[in-house]
Amino acid sequence: MATKHHIYLVPGFFGFANLGELLYFGHVRDYFVAEMARRGVEVEVVQVLSHPTGSIRTRAADLYRAIEASAKNDDGPIHLIGHSTGGLDSRLFISPGAMLGDDIDVEPYARRVRTLVTVSTPHSGTPLATFFLGLFGQKLLQLLSLFTVYVLRFGRLPLSVAFRLGSVLTRWDEQLGFRPTILDQLFEQLLGDFSVERREELVRFLGDVTNDASLVPQLTPEGIDLFNASTLDRPGVRYGSVITQARPPSLRARVSAGLDPYAQITHTVYGFLYGRTQRMPLTAIPLHTPAQTAALVEAYGAMPGPQACDGIVPTRSQVYGRVLTAVRADHLDAIGHFDQPSHRPPHVDWLISGSGFRRLQFERLWSTVVDFVLLET
Repeated sequence: MATKHHIYLVPGFFGFANLGELLYFGHVRDYFVAEMARRGVEVEVVQVLSHPTGSIRTRAADLYRAIEASAKNDDGPIHLIGHSTGGLDSRLFISPGAMLGDDIDVEPYARRVRTLVTVSTPHSGTPLATFFLGLFGQKLLQLLSLFTVYVLRFGRLPLSVAFRLGSVLTRWDEQLGFRPTILDQLFEQLLGDFSVERREELVRFLGDVTNDASLVPQLTPEGIDLFNASTLDRPGVRYGSVITQARPPSLRARVSAGLDPYAQITHTVYGFLYGRTQRMPLTAIPLHTPAQTAALVEAYGAMPGPQACDGIVPTRSQVYGRVLTAVRADHLDAIGHFDQPSHRPPHVDWLISGSGFRRLQFERLWSTVVDFVLLET
């Protein structure tokens, strides 16, 4: 009887697993199912439903519940794939001696884990989390959460909303502050375009973002330092990472984003986030092994500098274990959220960075991940 592999896709910061027809990992799941079938491997692929901004410990417990519900009837190998913060949830879940709650015994499942692949994960934190701790950052975080859902549902923001948001971010100054009512107005305008039933669903989801933001301080470079000091690697698990680096905001990047006014305005949002992500303290940038350094140099032609990032997470913060591949992509490109509407089902972008990442690069990336997962089978 063939061995059944269990693959768990763990979403990142404010990542939903499924809001109606909107799938966080939709393209990744479809690729994995098709590729495993092509290779003759029996597999179950599960998208984990996590608290959007709950603590890493809370989200690791969510991962436990997903595994306990689907993998308890056999002893097949388990593979974890975490995007962004999902990589940290997965690391904690398999850390020897992890305590996720009095009623949770992770060991029976943690010992079955064979691989952990982290994708664009802030293993050394991200300074963007520090920004989101402020009042403006908190309001912007909730708006960007709705922004993401809206674009995935309707394909793009209303131009009037995109223009006003771009204008706010262009004019915002840390010393002068901002008018919070503008972000509130944009939030209500976007929410109003959904059906009554969907609005209620979104309000519950976004309420979780507002009511439990325990994750945010944990993702700062200072907060993640304690996580790394207390979270150990599990012997026998192969750790691999997928690294992303996007173009910094520039005239060239603007041209690459496209001449459409919508693309230009939303590229401003990307530029704003990129600027805050660049502020990684030099003391927080980790040292890499010779093999990790060689992989980054081979992929990018030179070692990424301390300000290199994917718009959300510093590039060098993403390195953990074996570097499986390092690509030119923004934070959401790697999980299928890039601009290629002609593909079926369509790829829809909201973080318009001008990275040029498309379906061919997507398939190459995930083929490499599949190779790593099946390396010992």
